[in-house]
Amino acid sequence: MRIAIAGGHGAIALHLETLLSGQGHDAVAIIRNPDQAGDVLAAGGIPVVIDLEKVDAETLARDLQGIDAVVFAAGAGPNSTAERKYTVDRDGAILLADAAELAGIGRYVLISSMGADDFDPDSDEVFQVYLKAKSEADASVRGRQLDWTIIRPGGLTDDAPTGEVTLAESTGRGTIPRSDVAALVAAAIVDGIAIGAQFEAISGDTPIPDALAAVRY
Repeated sequence: MRIAIAGGHGAIALHLETLLSGQGHDAVAIIRNPDQAGDVLAAGGIPVVIDLEKVDAETLARDLQGIDAVVFAAGAGPNSTAERKYTVDRDGAILLADAAELAGIGRYVLISSMGADDFDPDSDEVFQVYLKAKSEADASVRGRQLDWTIIRPGGLTDDAPTGEVTLAESTGRGTIPRSDVAALVAAAIVDGIAIGAQFEAISGDTPIPDALAAVRY
């Protein structure tokens, strides 16, 4: 398969590129900064420089020709402004969905956030805006005729992967290694499972393939 990953230099994305390339797939990493290409190549990915805040859906769709599935793993980052939570975390995810539809790509995996629907609508605090942006992106993707999967991980860590998780509509608070989130994405795409499913994800005691296969749609 040939899989495009928006936010291709992020920590989850780099783990995902290593996993996918190790399985013989092409992991096309969409990055904004060309200086990040070396890290992508080292992870086994194929860097493509596209700024999601400056491209339109039609142009991005042309760039996605030949792609079998897309992953949204981009984010404005913890120190970014509230405005960029909208332009990256929300609008970037929606743009990728628009482009996927135009390009005839059916499979879309979106990495969201635990508690995305629990934002305070009256708050201008950056984290509340972040949750609102994620919630609105998720809603846009759910409303499309795409084979979508929305993963809402708990607190992200750089711990070694365990390969075991707990997945549920609501798991309760918890953490999960970024490498295990990447493994969830890879398995969902390669195995063609958890289509039409949205779930939270934390570390647990169920092997990832079994946990994904048991997700209620």
